[in-house]
Amino acid sequence: MIDHSESLINTLIKKVKEYPRFSIEEIEKFCWMAVHEHKHGVLPSEYDIREIDEELYLKLLQEFK
Repeated sequence: MIDHSESLINTLIKKVKEYPRFSIEEIEKFCWMAVHEHKHGVLPSEYDIREIDEELYLKLLQEFK
């Protein structure tokens, strides 16, 4: 289990909120995009299937719920 710092979570929360067309109704998509960008250094393409850090994704998602 990786311990994700509060600083990282806060950075990703800010990033999620700054995405164009951010919508709380699509929060799962925006959290996935932020974690993908954090891990791979780029936003995902339309059919991107590269793995992400699922623990980080769930922790980030939990911050919005």
